[in-house]
Amino acid sequence: MSFQQGLSGLSASSQNLDVIGNNIANANTTGMKASRAEFADLYASSLGSSTNGAGIGVTVATVSQQFSQGNISSTGNPLDVAITNNGFFQLTTAGGSLAYTRNGEFKQDVNGNIVTNAGAKLMGISPDPTTGAILPGGSLGPLTLPTGSGIPAVATTAVSAALNLDATAVASSGSAVVSPPTLVPPLATYGTALTAYDGQGVPIPVSLYFTKIGLNTWQPYTNDLTGGSSTPQALASGPMVFDPATGNLAATVGAPPVPNPYLTPQTLNMSSVNGALSPAPSLDLSKLSQFGSSFSVSTLSQNGQKPGKLTSINIDATGIIIGSYDNGKQVPAGQIQLATFANQQGLTPTGNGMWMSNPTSGSPVSGSPGSGSFGALTSGALEDSNVDLTKALVDMMTAQRSYQANAQTIKTQDQVMSTLVNLR
Repeated sequence: MSFQQGLSGLSASSQNLDVIGNNIANANTTGMKASRAEFADLYASSLGSSTNGAGIGVTVATVSQQFSQGNISSTGNPLDVAITNNGFFQLTTAGGSLAYTRNGEFKQDVNGNIVTNAGAKLMGISPDPTTGAILPGGSLGPLTLPTGSGIPAVATTAVSAALNLDATAVASSGSAVVSPPTLVPPLATYGTALTAYDGQGVPIPVSLYFTKIGLNTWQPYTNDLTGGSSTPQALASGPMVFDPATGNLAATVGAPPVPNPYLTPQTLNMSSVNGALSPAPSLDLSKLSQFGSSFSVSTLSQNGQKPGKLTSINIDATGIIIGSYDNGKQVPAGQIQLATFANQQGLTPTGNGMWMSNPTSGSPVSGSPGSGSFGALTSGALEDSNVDLTKALVDMMTAQRSYQANAQTIKTQDQVMSTLVNLR
């Protein structure tokens, strides 16, 4: 026996206590991953010896990281994001290097960038500046939240309607082009309305009316406001004819037959206090039907909008950041991208809940949350540390006993040496 074994045991036990103590200290650190000291035995072999060698103690072979899933805790903060299962958030540090984290405690800095508490910027795909769409496979860059400037107004260029006209309705009598109309039944019996907008976001009320004028034949009207008129105007394409066999718009009308004009968009003349809209919006009525049921509107839509101010931010499970505005619009502001590694235990921890890649971990593979092997995101929640505090405390007591036992071997060796020295 020598002092070597006891000294190596003291050193290894001390390192083990350090690792356990660090785990316990970070039991409440968001996204923290516990570490574990792993030991290896030491042997010394004599050259040419037939024995297996003599044991000379123990060493800490490595401190491995345990990337098991931590519990997900709800916070209610929309910029708190938790990853369920595989993946890391990608960051750009203040020094410009790439880093990775499981800590989703994000904030917005003065420039609108999404950042960590350490100031590292969250990376993702920003919307296309022309279309506003998030293109799959787009280049990574810092994600920026919308600021207080809001979104501009958009003029209406298209209106569409899908509705059913009652096939059992009786033909109307009277006139719709006088003010007020004298139709029986009233013009508003089969009517609906929506709001369109000019380029400055001024609302324009749009009304659509339909009156039956004959067998399978209806005349559509609109409140053409061009020139300040408030009298309903018949659409220039004339009556709307339905196929008696199917209840849908007839393919052809007239004799000789020509294509039904309502199968293609019509022109909808309208104006606001800022003048007539140019170009005039299109009106799509191709999805109208005439069935033996009551008048009903399935869809009624237009593509304009009034100006909007940001009211809230939400991040969905696929990482898309959605800004909600007071005009009812929801606009994507970007998509968070996650990274995975061939050997995530090879990542180098750098503090502040971040890791960096190296040849041992392999290069990062980037992708959208929820796709392939990438985990999904939960907004308004955080991933807790995966440290099992109860187990850590038990491990600490075990490591302490191991330290004491190794100290005892040194004490025993000292007593043996003392006995030998004192022989007479």
